[in-house]
Amino acid sequence: MKKSLLLIAIALFGFTTMQAQEYVMFGAKGGVNFSTFSGDGVNAFNDPDGRTSFHLGLIAEIPLSERFSIQPEVLYSGQGYDIADRNNANDIEYQLDYINVPVIAKVYLTEGLALEAGPQVGFLVNSEIDGNPSSTNDEFSVSLDEEQFNTVDFSVALGASYKFRGGFFVNGRYNIGLTDIYDDSFRNNIFSGADAKHSVIQAGIGFMF
Repeated sequence: MKKSLLLIAIALFGFTTMQAQEYVMFGAKGGVNFSTFSGDGVNAFNDPDGRTSFHLGLIAEIPLSERFSIQPEVLYSGQGYDIADRNNANDIEYQLDYINVPVIAKVYLTEGLALEAGPQVGFLVNSEIDGNPSSTNDEFSVSLDEEQFNTVDFSVALGASYKFRGGFFVNGRYNIGLTDIYDDSFRNNIFSGADAKHSVIQAGIGFMF
């Protein structure tokens, strides 16, 4: 199932870019995520602290005019929140990781500086509680039943970027979740009715070529 979702994401990325191959610029990006849950049901999670993780993936920019471009992306994104923040020890993290496919509209205000906005669809590829997130040791990891989650997540991305001459760029973005994280139809879902959605701040760098 996860491989199928990844293939769908890659296909969407390829279909968008092939429409303007002679103009499109390709690139890669990565950076840090600061994620938590938001919504009316957030108290069900005792006002969770943010999880610090990462995003990494491929992008393409398709110029449609001098000041307007479409930028599809395929990103691996670590999301969720911190269950506990322990001094002098590893945090306990509630980890929900996605393959995200944003399609971003970019409006250039000046040369290099652009505002960004667009829809994003995400496919859940990992769900676990990790008591030792800074280690590769799985001894403290507990896998979660993916059936309790909505495995497809929709959100809106808002942000800005600055591209330097030569292709290097920096960007910041806020992803506002639109889809409930939990599936209320799951029989044993203790969070049934909790209106919890993703809230993710991203800061990244990348290179276009």
